[in-house]
Amino acid sequence: MNAFRAFDFRPLGLALGWLLVAGTAQAQSGVVPTPPDFLQSYMDPSVDPGVDFFAYAGGRWLQQHPIPASEAGWSIGHAVQEQLYVNLRQINEEASAGTNAPGSDRQQIGDFWATAMDVARAQQLGAQPLDAELDSIAAISTSRAALDVAFALAPLGVHAFMRVGVLQDEKHSDVNAVHLGQGGLGLPERDFYFNPENGVARIRAEYVDHLARVLALLGRAPAQAERDARRVMAFETALARASRKLEDLRDPQRNYHAMTPAEATRLAPALAWGERLAAWNLHPAQVIVGQPEFFGALQRLLRTTPVPVLRDYLRLHLIDSYAPTLSAAFDAEDFRFHGQVLSGRKAPRERWKRVLDAEGRAMGMVLGRIFVQDFFPATAKERYVKLVDAIRDAYGERIAKLEWMSPATKAKALQKLAAITPKVGYPDHWKDYSALVVGRDSYCQNMKNAARWAFNDALAKYGKPVDRSEWEMTPQTYNAYYNPSNNEIVLPAAIFLVPEVADAAVDDAVVYGYAGASTIGHEITHGFDDEGRQFDAAGNLSQWWTTDDEAKFVARAGVLAVQFDRYEPLPGLHINGKASLGENIADFGGVRLGLDAFKKTAEYRKGEMIGGLTPLQRYFLGYALGWMSQQREESLRASLLSDVHAPAKWRVLGPLSDTPEFYEAFGIKPGQPMWRPEAERVVIW
Repeated sequence: MNAFRAFDFRPLGLALGWLLVAGTAQAQSGVVPTPPDFLQSYMDPSVDPGVDFFAYAGGRWLQQHPIPASEAGWSIGHAVQEQLYVNLRQINEEASAGTNAPGSDRQQIGDFWATAMDVARAQQLGAQPLDAELDSIAAISTSRAALDVAFALAPLGVHAFMRVGVLQDEKHSDVNAVHLGQGGLGLPERDFYFNPENGVARIRAEYVDHLARVLALLGRAPAQAERDARRVMAFETALARASRKLEDLRDPQRNYHAMTPAEATRLAPALAWGERLAAWNLHPAQVIVGQPEFFGALQRLLRTTPVPVLRDYLRLHLIDSYAPTLSAAFDAEDFRFHGQVLSGRKAPRERWKRVLDAEGRAMGMVLGRIFVQDFFPATAKERYVKLVDAIRDAYGERIAKLEWMSPATKAKALQKLAAITPKVGYPDHWKDYSALVVGRDSYCQNMKNAARWAFNDALAKYGKPVDRSEWEMTPQTYNAYYNPSNNEIVLPAAIFLVPEVADAAVDDAVVYGYAGASTIGHEITHGFDDEGRQFDAAGNLSQWWTTDDEAKFVARAGVLAVQFDRYEPLPGLHINGKASLGENIADFGGVRLGLDAFKKTAEYRKGEMIGGLTPLQRYFLGYALGWMSQQREESLRASLLSDVHAPAKWRVLGPLSDTPEFYEAFGIKPGQPMWRPEAERVVIW
């Protein structure tokens, strides 16, 4: 998954200047667009590309686009989101002002918007919309009762103590299974609780202050709130100690343990899984336990932790889930910690933008149906399909030529490649949201209703065939993903936008680098990264590699992990090469695939310069275009500990330093920072 192309959003004008992705059609017609100069306008020619290609490719753009006070970072992708906000706000305001049929898309959108934007109503209510849940927490007298309340809060999206969900069975992708896994932490990842780096230590101290402030908002005396916050922190630290590290969660085999509910219960008898799941009308013959050791540790903690601490823990996780929908004091404290401390933002985003973010999480597909009708022409979808085909063809040719892979594994790899399903632009079939109740009682209530609807929707999938047509992202999302269980790539409409540049001004070189390499090639390669390669053509977790080929892959991927381990974006904090390995393999593969496909175009074969740049130079600059991004130190620190994506700069420097054609394009010389000795370069796909 691109994960916002790691802080990437890309702007679209109200006319939606879609990238002309049909580069193959341009090549066939022999038509080359009018030479654009937008790449030149982004570049910083004072930087030697052999010293820092990231700064060379986008330095001027970054200088001209400083990080706004409301943001943790800024990128070409954030600019796209700014215009998406404008378009989506227009849809919401029109819906809220109109007379809409009950249960219709526009009624749901209009009522959500009007209620969420009613600041006076939220201020009047305070935390009242959560009174029922807070009362149930206050009544807890035993650890068993704490578990009862935690399970009651799960349908509201409050992930206390652990995670429980209905997802595709990794080894039987045609069925949905109940999954049980570690969870329950208030900080983004377990290593936040232990990393000794000064900035992370400060986050821990600030987190305790945050917990105390929230307890004070709930009526606790400040001194007592501080003592109680420290006790909750101690409980969470113990949970973190029992949790697996980020890189260890990337091994699908080691995080898959099929058990009967009775067997899972033996790990932690207090959880009584048969009884708990039956309360949700789930009666599975088996469940998938991700981290069995976590549940034994959880039981011990529940037995030894004082009940008042468990109550406070649940209160704090409930408030954390809904603070932005409550009165100004809760909203402000939520921003102080999550926005300022964790991300480095200086001011919150305007409320209307935050409401659109929440609406996207709550009912984004409802908005998406209108979005594509208003702003995404049906003809654009086919253009992107053609580029997917070009990239897939390039991958097939590359696999066939691999010297290190045996014919047996190649045959299965090609079978899997051919079976990949591309989903482009928007769903062919839209999910039914008619059962979602959206009213004008309160912003918080609408978000609770949306969480419960999503929970019930997931539960309803159990025992039914997997709907492989379903999307996990909305069309207006600037992102993309690969789903190994479906063996599919999903490419929402918004991901292919380029800022302030008309279609005709975007030549094939840029398209193949920007869209072909960093999105399509990236997502397809996820099917063959360290994790995705373990799933077969049907999406099942299975061993389809020969033992020898698997060992060769692991050795080659290990070279890439070591490369990224050596990068140190902040003093004392390195990129986690193992945790980010899948994304780095996907970036590396995307660059190679986009380049192979681009070499078949008329633009590449003609070799004519555009904007003073050769086709090969434009291709690599097109790839860097999607990663023009800068990030506050606080946000960078958090991402280094919790994100499986490397920071944007190193997603450019890393894969390009392994690509021979890059050296040719920019005359990279031995001894320069961008030069990597040939023997140390990665060769996988």
